[in-house]
Amino acid sequence: MAYVTEQWNCVIPCVGDQPKVWLAYGTDVHTDVDAADFVQDGAAKGMKVNDVVIYVKTTATIGATTHVVSAVTAGGAATLSPAVLA
Repeated sequence: MAYVTEQWNCVIPCVGDQPKVWLAYGTDVHTDVDAADFVQDGAAKGMKVNDVVIYVKTTATIGATTHVVSAVTAGGAATLSPAVLA
């Protein structure tokens, strides 16, 4: 599958430089979601480094993973990394 912008929404917006929380869903496995520049319009959506993403996989092995925005390019794409929960 591929990135679908309508399936990515900010569910906890914040004021200032505090991290936002995003909820996303789709059929991609978490390793695809972690691919460089996966969120093609991340800057346009308002994503910033350190924002948190909860991604829900809706087919086959259904589950949820947590990620953090690790980069937003000058072209506007965002890259996610797996979040470490401790």
